Amino acid sequence: MSQNSPDSTDFGFQRVPWRDKARRVRAVFDSVADRYDLMNDLMSGGAHRLWKQFMLSVTGLKPGDHALDIAGGTGDIAAGLAQQVGAAGLVVLADINASMLRHGRDRLINRGAVGNVRYAQANAERLPFADSSFDCVTIAFGLRNVTDKAAALASMRRVLKPGGQLLVLEFSQPVIPALARIYDVYSFKLLPWLGRAVAGDAESYRYLAESIRRHPDQQGLLELMNSAGLETCRYHNLSAGIVALHRGYRY
Repeated sequence: MSQNSPDSTDFGFQRVPWRDKARRVRAVFDSVADRYDLMNDLMSGGAHRLWKQFMLSVTGLKPGDHALDIAGGTGDIAAGLAQQVGAAGLVVLADINASMLRHGRDRLINRGAVGNVRYAQANAERLPFADSSFDCVTIAFGLRNVTDKAAALASMRRVLKPGGQLLVLEFSQPVIPALARIYDVYSFKLLPWLGRAVAGDAESYRYLAESIRRHPDQQGLLELMNSAGLETCRYHNLSAGIVALHRGYRY
């Protein structure tokens, strides 16, 4: 059965009913929300901050622009976007998970990011925003958890203004074979151990590792973006392909 089957889809290495995946993903992030920031630092050795900074460096946003950060979680990307668009601009932080959205909101308020940031609990597959609303849409480490990635990409394209850019930062496939083997050991041995030791939840981090393997590789995601109607699509490998930043435009 294909990944886009209306009957079943992947949840890590399991097959689950199509309609059940969103609930299962929500349970994972309800479990890890309080330790999500700490675990990101431990899992990546702090590299996730550099990956996100690279994403922010290519938004092309100007003061007064409007930006949407989907699956915004901790608010790291939204905080950077808010600085770029300034007081006259607007950033919307959206997440399907109420626990993560609350966590991101609290962090942004603590950082003083107020006045030009709004919040929305929203499903990426059916974004509740008008057509052509945003100059830039970002999603960092969230697309692999979406049930219908094609629908989500089409929804993101719809809310972009003509000339607007979509940025997708996501774990991908290492381009060095020796690194891929080391990465497998890290993902399926060390990561669940860290989850158990730090967050008290090995299973959620086992799912997160498995979800990376089920996510399309660099070329596969590029093809999905093209199929969604995005143009001038390309990607940048980061950390030898462990992470990739994909970019596409609506014209």
